Amino acid sequence: MDEEGRKRVIIEGVEPEIDCGEFPVKRVVGQKLAVEADVFGDGHDMVSAALLYKKNGAENWNELSMTELGNDRWRTEFFVDEIGYYYYTVQGWVDHFKTWQHDIKKKYDADQEIDVDILIGVNYIEEAAGRVGGKVGKQLKSFAREIREADSNSAFSLSLDNELTSLMNNNPDKRFSTTYSKELRVFVDRKRALFSAWYERFPRSVTRKKNVHGTFRDMESIIPEIADMGFNIVYLPPVHPIGEINRKGKNNNTVAKPGDVGSPWAIGSQLGGHKSINPALGSFKDFESLVNKASEFDMEIALDLAFQCTPDHPYVKEHPEWFRKRPDGTIQYAENPPKKYEDIFPINFETENWEELWDELKSVVLFWIEKGVKLFRVDNPHTKAFSFWNWLIREIKKEHPDVIFLSEAFTRPKVMYRLAKVGFSQSYTYFTWRNTKHEFIDYLNELTKTDVSQYFRPNFWPNTPDILPEHLQFGGRPIFMIRFLLASTLSSNYGIYGPAFELLIDKAIEGREEYLDSEKYEIKDWDWNSRGNLKDFITRINRIRKENPAFHETNNLEFYDVDNDSLLFYGKATEDLSNIILIVINLSPHNVHSGWVQVPVEKFGIKPDQPYLVHDLLGDEKYIWEGETNFVRLDPNVLPAHIFRVRKRLKKETDFDYFV
Repeated sequence: MDEEGRKRVIIEGVEPEIDCGEFPVKRVVGQKLAVEADVFGDGHDMVSAALLYKKNGAENWNELSMTELGNDRWRTEFFVDEIGYYYYTVQGWVDHFKTWQHDIKKKYDADQEIDVDILIGVNYIEEAAGRVGGKVGKQLKSFAREIREADSNSAFSLSLDNELTSLMNNNPDKRFSTTYSKELRVFVDRKRALFSAWYERFPRSVTRKKNVHGTFRDMESIIPEIADMGFNIVYLPPVHPIGEINRKGKNNNTVAKPGDVGSPWAIGSQLGGHKSINPALGSFKDFESLVNKASEFDMEIALDLAFQCTPDHPYVKEHPEWFRKRPDGTIQYAENPPKKYEDIFPINFETENWEELWDELKSVVLFWIEKGVKLFRVDNPHTKAFSFWNWLIREIKKEHPDVIFLSEAFTRPKVMYRLAKVGFSQSYTYFTWRNTKHEFIDYLNELTKTDVSQYFRPNFWPNTPDILPEHLQFGGRPIFMIRFLLASTLSSNYGIYGPAFELLIDKAIEGREEYLDSEKYEIKDWDWNSRGNLKDFITRINRIRKENPAFHETNNLEFYDVDNDSLLFYGKATEDLSNIILIVINLSPHNVHSGWVQVPVEKFGIKPDQPYLVHDLLGDEKYIWEGETNFVRLDPNVLPAHIFRVRKRLKKETDFDYFV
């Protein structure tokens, strides 16, 4: 038997730990990871604990002392400064020197004899000197000698010397230490995984002539304007050839008329499949030019990754075993009863040739990475095997750790969370269907205050080509402003499907949350500058988001009290309080609402009787408030919200500056 029988420390309750360590937690470059654990031993001896962490591939562990919080709970934190995996674990040991210092002080304070106890401590110091050696060993030997030769009072003072304590704490006796049984992981993404603004646009509708198919070159021409609006990701629906067999007509009609362009999600034809481009959009050279144009404006092109095929996709002929056959010999098309998608064949992930299938789908992702794409919005990932995504994302990130995957899954919560665990960088959410104050508070607290926050990064979308929510159908211009404000200020990641959103398109199929005359099935002649559009409003919000680092993360969200259920009051702040933002939104698009908000002034370092300035970054008004309770009134037909930046008064009565 080795030293296991002499280990007396127990380590439990390590956090964060996702599903017993099966999955990594998520961070981005520059963030910190706070780790807590229960570390305790038998008897009255005191214990110490340390966090061990290292970057993937490093030989040696970094070590940080943990601080006891009480009740045997310990905590510390470390910063991650590179993309990729980090590993961490916890170590604990009985700390005989710390126990000795604690006990000798109690004896000395009780006027008890300590001469023999002093010698016990000297032995601990001499043992440490022998273990450490070198300059530190000499320092410890010097302390041991001085203590041994001193009188009781002087020996006691030297025993608690800060320098000695520091030397011993930095060089503990770990012969019988316990190390947690698991090496836990954190995956570190680049910063855009945490702070992004997505703008979805169909290139085929970017055209100057009605019903003329737009191209990548046309799309390239509007990149500067999208950049001016403040977006940093331009997301394109699938750019591949569109199937001819069972092509859908306008409004999802099962019979396509001549000239109908079909749905981009019906991927594949005799012109190619997932590694091909619809020639009506242009060439690969045109596509790469678009990618380069976006990068000139610090934007990126995101592609739709839809693993599904049309009946005339090359895969169907070359690999019929990848699809599920019906008893009559036909291939099963996609269904979500009562909906039918006759133009799409789902891939059968239970095929006996699954390894060949997985390798081919991986090659699709690598193909587009080589074309300069590092962001993928993944269509309906919940209809594919979890094990496949776990494998694919890990494989891709081995060589391309900067790739970002967005999960477009509107399904059951556990399924959505599992997809995040297996590696998706960002995730669609239920935000689209949250409407009331209490629904927002409950849902956002779930996303930001539970262990979900360790692996699930929400991306809020007020609309998509598939979804025109009921509230957008009837709330007019104010509801579009309200929903945009909510999406862009509650979450650090958000997106819109444009120009339908900024042009306030609200015509739906009767009784359904779907666009009438959907762009999914036809070329749209958008007048991007039509009267009443929200482009300037969107630009203003995106500028506010960019200029205020409190908006650059989601988990710093806090809700505050306001005495009106039609008003939602919340805030975000940087950890050092250098940037404090308060947002109050009127959730009603039809009625003026007012109320008294409760500002947590003490939390912000403001005394109860100290005036402070709130600058409305949205309307540019300034107000001097005092104390917790303050009045607001919001007319949705003017501006439905305030976005306040908080400043406090400095020495001169007329001077205001940011928190420092």
